[in-house]
Amino acid sequence: MAEPTLDQLRARIDRLDEILVHTLAERFRQTAKVGALKARDTLPAFDPDREARQRARIETLAKEAGLDPDFAQHIHGLIVDQVKDNHRKISGEQ
Repeated sequence: MAEPTLDQLRARIDRLDEILVHTLAERFRQTAKVGALKARDTLPAFDPDREARQRARIETLAKEAGLDPDFAQHIHGLIVDQVKDNHRKISGEQ
């Protein structure tokens, strides 16, 4: 079987980028629902225990996938920071 061409590889990467963006959008839709429930129930915008469990989970997943765990933690941290900002806005904490 022939090696993929540069254009084919780039097309695969473009498709993966598309999947990443749509996956992030869906994740934020779901976390907005969580934020609305937290606001309704007057819960804080974030849960330190959950965050610690998620950090450990992300590290494990990254290692299993052959991805640099520090990089995975960094990306996940950016996502979580945005989620917390969104939850604060939903709850009116600002």
